[in-house]
Amino acid sequence: MINNSEDGDRGVSPAIALYSILGFWLFYTALISLRAAVIGFDAQGELAARRMVVAIIGIIVTWILYLALRRFDTRPLLVRIVAAFSLAAPFALAMAVANYYMFNVYDPVTLFSDAEMQKQASGNDYIIIGILEDAISRYFFLSAWAGLYLALSYASEAHRTERRAARLERAAQQAELRSLRYQVNPHFLFNTLNSLSSLVMKDRRDEAEQMIMSLSNFYRTSLTGDPLEDMPLAEEVHLQKLYLDIEAVRFPERLTTVIDVPDSLMSACVPGLILQPLVENAIKYGVSRTSSPVTIVIRARGEEGMLHLTVTDNGDKQPSASDGGSGIGLANVRDRLAARFGDMGQIAYGPREQGGFSVRLSLPITRRGC
Repeated sequence: MINNSEDGDRGVSPAIALYSILGFWLFYTALISLRAAVIGFDAQGELAARRMVVAIIGIIVTWILYLALRRFDTRPLLVRIVAAFSLAAPFALAMAVANYYMFNVYDPVTLFSDAEMQKQASGNDYIIIGILEDAISRYFFLSAWAGLYLALSYASEAHRTERRAARLERAAQQAELRSLRYQVNPHFLFNTLNSLSSLVMKDRRDEAEQMIMSLSNFYRTSLTGDPLEDMPLAEEVHLQKLYLDIEAVRFPERLTTVIDVPDSLMSACVPGLILQPLVENAIKYGVSRTSSPVTIVIRARGEEGMLHLTVTDNGDKQPSASDGGSGIGLANVRDRLAARFGDMGQIAYGPREQGGFSVRLSLPITRRGC
């Protein structure tokens, strides 16, 4: 099941929003203070103190704007843009009123001369015009922050979509691996039960009992593992030995097996039952369709960080293109290697010059995770 807990945490996080607000107001306050110092206003200390109060009020107002914009995070982008630039207007007006109060109403004597105070007190028109002019400038300031918020929100949404897509891709790959792994077992069971039925019909009870015990051991070992996890090559070889023991009951005179795997590679990790379709094909096409003795060889070699596994037989018959390229045979192995290792997982197969058939798997040597 995919975890959708992130879906409820949309938009910009409070921490990022707070840092952006503080950064905006810090830059604005520093810029205004520098302008006042260059112009050479009187009472620089008093101006700086009141400017800090206005900045604190601005931070609170912008935070409230952030909380308002969060309510639109689930709406279409056009609605969010309209909301951002519309809500910035009343908040800018509130900031202009606060600024006017701090610099023109609260103790103006400290800041202005008598002439300047008389000019400011000349009428309501001057007050309204001054507030509106300041509101317009602050509207562009808050609109700039709102634009930043939309950009951060969009980036957060894009990142969240990427994470969700990655989770879905992992889930799909896991489902594919499970499907490919479990395709092997029913096919093998079908063939084995047919063989077992044949032994029972021929009254070969001892051989049937031996096949049942081998089959039980095989499934007890193979089904205990997680299909998404790798297994040591030693365990994979052991499973194939169990499988060949079952088939040896069917072909006691015709089947010979050789296992050639160095001890140094026994701990290498391989996908579980990756050799099963190869050995099964060798039995199906190399042993069951000929009356001559057949030797099946399972070999492993390490070279430049790659593990090369081969399954060969010297039977007379060979699988056709349709047998080797579809269903649960070689195509199954190819798909599992591609899903697990990408381009580094390769399979090559074909007839041998001296007769029989050969399949070679190449995959990276790993010793962790199994």
